Amino acid sequence: MAKKLAHISEDHSREQTVYEHLTGTAELAKQFAAAFGAEEDGYLLGLLHDIGKYSDAFQHRLDGGVRVDHSTAGAKEACAHGVGYLAIAIAGHHGGIPNFGSRADTKNDATLSGRLKRDLEPYDDWKTEVTLPPVKPFNMREFNTGFRLSFYIRMLFSCLVDADFIDTETFMDGALAPRGNYDALPALLDRLETYIAPWYPPKTELNRKRCAILDACKASGSTATPGVYTLTVPTGGGKTTAAMAFALTAAVQNCMSRVIYAAPYTSIIDQNADTFEKIFGTENVIEHHSSAEYLFSESPNPAEYRKMLAAENWDAPVIATTTVQLFESLFASKPARCRKLHNLANSVLILDEVQTLPMPYLKPFTAALAELARKYGVIVVLCTATQPALDGVFADLKIDLPIKEICPNVPENFETFRRTKIAQHTFDSTESLTAELTALPQVLCIVNRIADAQKIYQALPKDGAYCLTTHLCPAHRKARIKEIRERLKISLPCRVVSTSLIEAGVDVDFPRVYREEAGLDSVLQAAGRCNREGKHPLDESLVTVFTVQNTTPPPYMRQPAAAMKNISKRMEDITSLAAIRAYFEFYRDLYGKEDLDREKILKAFENEMLPFASVAEKVRVIESCTTPVYISIGQGEALVERLYRGERSRTLFRKLGQYSVNVYPQQLAALREAGAVQSIDDGALYVLADPRRYDSALGLTIDQTETALFI
Repeated sequence: MAKKLAHISEDHSREQTVYEHLTGTAELAKQFAAAFGAEEDGYLLGLLHDIGKYSDAFQHRLDGGVRVDHSTAGAKEACAHGVGYLAIAIAGHHGGIPNFGSRADTKNDATLSGRLKRDLEPYDDWKTEVTLPPVKPFNMREFNTGFRLSFYIRMLFSCLVDADFIDTETFMDGALAPRGNYDALPALLDRLETYIAPWYPPKTELNRKRCAILDACKASGSTATPGVYTLTVPTGGGKTTAAMAFALTAAVQNCMSRVIYAAPYTSIIDQNADTFEKIFGTENVIEHHSSAEYLFSESPNPAEYRKMLAAENWDAPVIATTTVQLFESLFASKPARCRKLHNLANSVLILDEVQTLPMPYLKPFTAALAELARKYGVIVVLCTATQPALDGVFADLKIDLPIKEICPNVPENFETFRRTKIAQHTFDSTESLTAELTALPQVLCIVNRIADAQKIYQALPKDGAYCLTTHLCPAHRKARIKEIRERLKISLPCRVVSTSLIEAGVDVDFPRVYREEAGLDSVLQAAGRCNREGKHPLDESLVTVFTVQNTTPPPYMRQPAAAMKNISKRMEDITSLAAIRAYFEFYRDLYGKEDLDREKILKAFENEMLPFASVAEKVRVIESCTTPVYISIGQGEALVERLYRGERSRTLFRKLGQYSVNVYPQQLAALREAGAVQSIDDGALYVLADPRRYDSALGLTIDQTETALFI
């Protein structure tokens, strides 16, 4: 038999045989799947995924011939070998996991059922080189629901895709692809201990309580096992460091692989990823928001492979990412999105500001968290000052999994950290609001719309005025927040108008805060930016919840604001734990329990046979429909130039994320129509072509009414 090749290097100087690629991928996939006890399935996936490359038609493709369907062959052989549940992952390892489909599908359909009916080019030569190991009977009792089975297949798919990418990258580079060159978690825990050592002994009553919370989290971490935990710490209680102390202690005790920190706003990640890098070293932390997503058909050429290999795989010990990135990946079907998922197994997952989980997906996202804890050895930490009472959702979903609180004395802690009073006020105009803000030397005003933030900012005295929105790229947001902290510290004028990105997790301390009407959780999170260090008397530390006459909240805020008003009438102390729980229960009832899975994701998995592609299309959290526009300014200029030169790598996209602004489809269309952006890679990437559109104070100017939800 003539030597059958899987890849030829870009300079045509080296060749990789199909057998070498299959066995190399199989060993890696086996290694990855071992994290959740699926070594045999991982190995089989690797051996089977590319056997279609033994066909003569594919060999001609390597010489520049037409594209060839080589994935369906492996899917057919999986069915013949008694592992049909692996077939759908094999079929989708380039273009994405398809729907299973039905018997009525024809060979022209993209479903697995349709593809299995296709006539393929002969590929029987694989039998002369590859011997498939015997398989054990598949235990369907372990996966007694369609959701659990689909979750398992997607995790295996992740193992296959990452193994395939790494083996291919190793060949293309002519050397082992860099992976795992990080410090061990015990070393990172030692660094954290060094970082917090100066906090002891605490010198103030507030710091004494923070240290007590930190000590309690370390103690809980030393006995934690996979499961679901809450960490309920009032704002200003040192929640993020305490959560990381619990996570690293638990990870070391359980011989885990990594800690994954997910937060709803990039502003929180901006701040905390910087802190993590200072503690653990830049090389041990990956900050992953969003990047280009390349879609591929069968048999990509070497240049296309380079783009595909740039997908993130979360191979560091500490990952900082967005909640949207996490959950959309858990329901995704495309290889680039799914590549990282297997690295969730055997990890600690911190969900910061968990109260912001989007209501339309609350049930499927909660089910995913429970499944990670149940089957994949994950310690899930639901971290916030305003716990959304997810035990009620667990009960609705019949999830028999206890939720354990990490920190003792929660009511006492909340009383200790009470540092503000909440008042309500209606302004007759935006101008009267602006006048009141101008009269205060240091003040934070949080509004619901970017346009309102920009309007108020432009009317404020310019000395010490700041506007914080997601229209500023992360690098500039970080710089502005640093300036704000410095001005607050030395009592210089500092008037900040911001969208909700500042209200949760951003460590700033203002004497007065104004919060446009919102849900109770948003109000309490905003209050956490007021008198954070307890330097001012309680009666003077006012958080004003305001409305402006003749204006209404944006659509996404109307139900939370209505629930807030209901609780304000019913509860004397709206900051109490009882009020917070009552708020979330009422809000969910107001929202409607059926709408907690608005797209019927969970029902789809029970009523249809493995509808991977359909479900992936339905899971579109509001941030997800955005596209990053890269800004060629400052250090971003050199990074963008590397894009123009054709470089595509995870390292480059990680750096470019600091010089990007995510825009919505209508905003992107407006920028394109104005000639303000330039498309690269047929619309996979966009670069701002008109530098006048980006202002260092206001950020990106779009001239388009925005309807963003998470801003």
